[in-house]
Amino acid sequence: MNALEMISSSSIKAEAPKFDIGDTVKVHVKIKEGDKSRIQVFEGTVIAKKHGGVSETFTVRRVAHGCGIERVFPVHSPVVEKVEVIRHGKVRRAKLYYLRDRVGKAAKVKELIK
Repeated sequence: MNALEMISSSSIKAEAPKFDIGDTVKVHVKIKEGDKSRIQVFEGTVIAKKHGGVSETFTVRRVAHGCGIERVFPVHSPVVEKVEVIRHGKVRRAKLYYLRDRVGKAAKVKELIK
């Protein structure tokens, strides 16, 4: 095992969150302001998952006050406290970048009934 694999294996979270593209999630993020720290919640739709292993990331999109906001989170980062799945989406694509061009109800993802 080379040095990079040893470092990356120690950085990977034991319980990585389980979610898919199109799911609506709440991401709990640690925010450090000066000497205080707090947890901020970012809720939105997962529109992309990229890479794998220690460098795996996911992109969450939401619309706030008519402005689209996207944030990219590393899955194995210690800053990401936890990821809660609110609802599962029914999608047929790996990347939902087409949601950027849509407005209102057209930007919704149908719910997956299990």
